[in-house]
Amino acid sequence: MNPSVPSARRSNTLSSSLGLGEKLFASSDERRFAAAIEEGLEQVEAGLLAHMTFADEIADATSRYLLEAGGKRVRPVLTLLTAQLGSGNNADVVTAAQAVEITHLASLYHDDVMDEAQLRRGVPSAQSVWGNSVAILTGDLLFARASKLVAGLGEDALLLQANTFERLCLGQLHETLGPKPGENAVEHYLQVLADKTGSLIATAAEVGVMFSDAPDEYTVPVRDFGEKIGVAFQLIDDVIDLSDETDKTGKKAGTDLRSGVATLPLLYLRELAVTDTDAVDLLTRIERDVNANFYGEGDEAALDAAVTELREHAVTKKTLEEARRWGREAVEALAPLPEGPVKKALTRFADSIVERSN
Repeated sequence: MNPSVPSARRSNTLSSSLGLGEKLFASSDERRFAAAIEEGLEQVEAGLLAHMTFADEIADATSRYLLEAGGKRVRPVLTLLTAQLGSGNNADVVTAAQAVEITHLASLYHDDVMDEAQLRRGVPSAQSVWGNSVAILTGDLLFARASKLVAGLGEDALLLQANTFERLCLGQLHETLGPKPGENAVEHYLQVLADKTGSLIATAAEVGVMFSDAPDEYTVPVRDFGEKIGVAFQLIDDVIDLSDETDKTGKKAGTDLRSGVATLPLLYLRELAVTDTDAVDLLTRIERDVNANFYGEGDEAALDAAVTELREHAVTKKTLEEARRWGREAVEALAPLPEGPVKKALTRFADSIVERSN
């Protein structure tokens, strides 16, 4: 890999994808703040490549597969942003940011096996290339590497990592099992998102405060911000899943839907189908075609048409509105933080999450 690529790619991510480039900041102090985040991301990226290198040839290839496919590095960005509330990008902050990102990457290998996803970040998913067992074991290897990094940060970091990992597993378990009889399906789903996605983003925000020696009273606000923006992030993913702009999303339209994942648009459609005959018709076609497709007997064109209809349905707009509500609540959680470039950047970070298209 060309050593100049990670820096350039991260710089583009920061200024374009996350909206945190110099245009956001007017004063010289704020521009230095933005430059500090860029510099921290370069350190994180260099360390990720080193920490995810294995002596074993196969482990080395599989472990770095998704890292080299790209990604926004949302979680390290958040760690670096909240660290500016304290001493900034010290060595422990950078290590914590790397551990969080490696944990995230590990979870992607497992998620793609569970969801039977064929694409990830515009490339064939790991299990498509090497099979389920290798993908699962690669995820396990990366969880182990993340744990090694966290072990050097002390007992509090280990406990936080363990609690976060527990929530990640519970979120996946509850998603797999579905809601209990009589449990509200939408509420169940939002809790799954809080556990499966929000918990790690909350941890990313928290470790920035923890390892920069920022005031303790900032911990709860940034943790709440992270969890809420994590839910918003996933709800936007539910909308993006229906997008037909495969060149941007890296996935076929309705990938989650096709694999049997009940995303929020589908859950809203099920609620609407109680009283709306048109919703009943669309829901019936989706569930019939997804089930038939699972057994290799489906009409792909019919399923494509149903995905398009769901994308244009009011329930998808309602999902987008729900994502924006979570985004607003995330920003409101920042109220106890001091005014300044950190709060300004976190607010813009939240806006960029709900405005994104990939």
